[in-house]
Amino acid sequence: MSDARHCPAVLIAAPASGQGKTTVTAALARLHRNQGRKVRVFKCGPDFLDPMILERASGAPVYQLDLWMVGEQESRRLLWEAAAEADLILIEGVMGLFDGTPSSADLARHFGVPVLAVIDGTAMAQTFGALALGLARYQPDLPFAGVLANRVGTLRHAQLLEGSLTEGLRWYGGLSRETGIELPSRHLGLVQASELNDLDARLDAAATALGASCDAALPPAVRFAAPTERAIEPLLQGVRIAVARDEAFAFTYGANLDLLRAMGAQLAFFSPLHDASLPEADSLYLPGGYPELHHQALASNTPMLEAIRAHHHAGKPLLAECGGMLYLLEALTDVGGERAELLGLLAGEAVMQKRLAALALQAVELPEGTLRGHTYHHSLTSTELEPIARGQSPNGGRGAEAVYRHGRLTASYVHFYFASNPQASAALLCP
Repeated sequence: MSDARHCPAVLIAAPASGQGKTTVTAALARLHRNQGRKVRVFKCGPDFLDPMILERASGAPVYQLDLWMVGEQESRRLLWEAAAEADLILIEGVMGLFDGTPSSADLARHFGVPVLAVIDGTAMAQTFGALALGLARYQPDLPFAGVLANRVGTLRHAQLLEGSLTEGLRWYGGLSRETGIELPSRHLGLVQASELNDLDARLDAAATALGASCDAALPPAVRFAAPTERAIEPLLQGVRIAVARDEAFAFTYGANLDLLRAMGAQLAFFSPLHDASLPEADSLYLPGGYPELHHQALASNTPMLEAIRAHHHAGKPLLAECGGMLYLLEALTDVGGERAELLGLLAGEAVMQKRLAALALQAVELPEGTLRGHTYHHSLTSTELEPIARGQSPNGGRGAEAVYRHGRLTASYVHFYFASNPQASAALLCP
């Protein structure tokens, strides 16, 4: 591949979750987009919901970056490709800046991308400066761009926060808590972008508010080194894969779909909620999502249930992840105790919990090879099925998730990142 590329870039991080990183990242993306710039946004670590918002804000696809799940070379390739077309690259961090292994700080340092710290200024004045200085200096080799205040009150409040910064830390502006652009959330995170009828208005309001408090100057350019060449084998040449995509099943990585296409697959999207039949397909991919919010509608779509059962009984490949696996079970019960009978292709039932049941990166050794991914769910499944494999977390996180197999059906709570092992991914879906 050719030489390094240069593009202005920052990684938006925070002292903790809940500080408003996604809102600020989306506001920055929309602000620069509205000024005519091409903005590419990435998300640190596994996440499906934030990228939906960030895609709407930037008008471009959003991919994951992670030194473990995505891998160093694949992350490098994605950044290098984005640098060829973008005027600005924004990377939204995950959790707190230094939390996790690898952390957002690890990724920023590895690729030389300076950190823009977002700090919730609510009920805070000069202490804001101490917190900003701690983030900037805690790891001396961490590139640091400056700080942006979120949920600012009055103009006087913003002046206090800005005035508290020391040692030349750059003030990137403040986002008011009065602008009405905070993004609503539910148990797995933010509400899906498609469910917010006023999302574009919120994003434009946030961009306008942010633009009024900062000069919107681009950060310095970052040098992105070229990745090593990667050869993609046509392991799925001519294979037609039906992919579930609707309000109940929307948790797909764009990079996964890109890889399937690059390996020669033809993708046909369908809705288990609204369609009466499957598209003509050799294989079936049921990703995660929110089936628990639509389980009665899924249960009442008898033609679709029969079509998926027929696909399985014909011995065709079927890969189901998290919410997709819940759809395969005999029944699913929501948090209100309402039960719905579903596909029944896997023995067992799932019950939604009010608290998080598992959150962890996962590496799973399958007969086809080792795949990396993550798990994040609020349901518990009871089954007497024996798993063919269990996931392992690289950093001791909860969740040694079971992987079940029944004929050509493979199901698990794990959301796989296909590029972590293209050969194994292809084998799961190849007839």
